Amino acid sequence: MRRAAASRADRRDSRLAEAMARDLDGGFEDLVLAYQDRLFAYAASLCGDPEGAEEVVQEAFIRAYRALRGYDPGRRRELALRPWLYRITLNALRNHLRGRRPQVVSLAEVPEPGTPAAIGPEDLAARDGGVPPLRAALLRLPPGHRQAIVLRYVHELSYSEVAQVLAQPVGTVKANVHRGLRRLRRYLPPEVI
Repeated sequence: MRRAAASRADRRDSRLAEAMARDLDGGFEDLVLAYQDRLFAYAASLCGDPEGAEEVVQEAFIRAYRALRGYDPGRRRELALRPWLYRITLNALRNHLRGRRPQVVSLAEVPEPGTPAAIGPEDLAARDGGVPPLRAALLRLPPGHRQAIVLRYVHELSYSEVAQVLAQPVGTVKANVHRGLRRLRRYLPPEVI
């Protein structure tokens, strides 16, 4: 099943790349329509902020268009779109997160350790049903593990494509996925596993 989906995605990407090689503006519109929801879901799953994810995806598409404008038609035709777009989105997300200002909190507002108010927001949201348990558990993972798992299992990129997106060797990606899944199982309630 996964191979069939990958094959369909490869054919779609080939058609999109060919369309952009012939007519960048028309083909780019099709590219945005094909990838906007996927890239939004990817960015939102990594940062947990829908408004921020929307900004990140807009920035990623702007960067992608500017880059494509500088490529000759042959290079556009040969481009591996999926890992390329996810990589641009990841870089835009990193820049977005770097630009966030930390929230200033008065020491009087900080709860004493062990009090109910000292429970983290992810724990509260998961307990109260505000965030599905899997998403809450994903947000608790270190970024490297979370990125690898989301790309591999949510967006169904191959290990090779995930390695391209994260600029890591395939072995490192496999190790991060394995370690992340092991950690994820510890964070999930037994009824979800």
